[in-house]
Amino acid sequence: MLKNFSFAQFCSSILRKGPLVLGVLGLAFSASAQEPRIITFNAPGADMTAGSFNGTYPQALNDAGVIAGAYSDSSNGLHGFVRTREGKITTFDAPGTVTGANAFTNPRSLNLEGVIVGGLYDAENKVHGFRRSPDGQFITLVAPGECTTSQDVGCHGTGAWDVNNFGTIVGPFEDNNGNFVAHTYIHTPDGKFTIFEVPGSSMEAGQGTLPATSSGLNKWGAVTGLYYDANNAFHGYVRYPNGSFSTFEAPGADTTVPFNGTFPQALNDFGAITGYYIDVNEVFHGFIRGPEGKFTTFDAPGADTGSAYSGTYPVNINLLGAVTGYFLDAKGVFHGFVRGSDGKFATFDAPGADTNAGDYNGTFPTNINVSGEITGSFIDATNVYHGFVRNPGH
Repeated sequence: MLKNFSFAQFCSSILRKGPLVLGVLGLAFSASAQEPRIITFNAPGADMTAGSFNGTYPQALNDAGVIAGAYSDSSNGLHGFVRTREGKITTFDAPGTVTGANAFTNPRSLNLEGVIVGGLYDAENKVHGFRRSPDGQFITLVAPGECTTSQDVGCHGTGAWDVNNFGTIVGPFEDNNGNFVAHTYIHTPDGKFTIFEVPGSSMEAGQGTLPATSSGLNKWGAVTGLYYDANNAFHGYVRYPNGSFSTFEAPGADTTVPFNGTFPQALNDFGAITGYYIDVNEVFHGFIRGPEGKFTTFDAPGADTGSAYSGTYPVNINLLGAVTGYFLDAKGVFHGFVRGSDGKFATFDAPGADTNAGDYNGTFPTNINVSGEITGSFIDATNVYHGFVRNPGH
């Protein structure tokens, strides 16, 4: 279900499927903490209609325990929310977004200050990024050279996918040369855009360079993500703050078949990267790439490694090296996992998640913070999405 995707599908389907005292936070290195506690929640206004595949989709979690994400209403419109650690939820729409069934405000990232970034569709169905400050003020992000037509004809404009604690933003945009090639930008708090493409990235129609979909920007300004080659295979990269690049393949990644390869998902402040790769049998496996370039590959316990499009999907890594994500088992059920920096795993299901064989529902973590808290969504037996936060029980 994650294989044949493009920049357009990244934009349209992503919702669906400072120094610390390490002695105090040491338990975050390990997945084997005390009994965790999972809290479930729904954003006010989220559609709970059975069979709708609507609901609440947490996307971001900061180190203060604040969560940001989106929810879909009964008309299928998408709106933003922010949830405090205490459970108070504020909903919002980015100014200028279209209303009704086509409403689209999609928060993607949240920093420690409470700045939220994401994407919106305007009244002409064009895609732009947004930045929401903690006091509710917005700015719209339009990358230089973005395509100016609407998504109806293939233009997916500018997205804002990550913001670090210094307020720097990273995201993709499609250009205006008629081919909708993807490029990545870095936007600094002074309003300056820096545009880049990875050396070796194909500049053919529908190809290009993308940042990671989860947390591809660290506090130093390094960026990870993926790029297409001319055969539509994917490769990983890291762009360092000085503008230099390293490209890489996870061991075992297949680059001979279109849409296979290496898919970085997140980068921490120490330079460790996590993500997944697709092998020659089209099975998904997890990896961690250390700052020095050394790889560790892994499969979550219980992951189906014998069927195409099954396997392990890491999505985020925290400062201490703990990784969260989800895996698909042989019965067609998705489960959450956390892998500590010691290599130990804990797997989990959010209360109420559908674990019926063959439904392809379950639990889908999206983010982990330095304390080991995890947020994400789950699908219940009536095909409705709900949010959760998992406290590791330190």
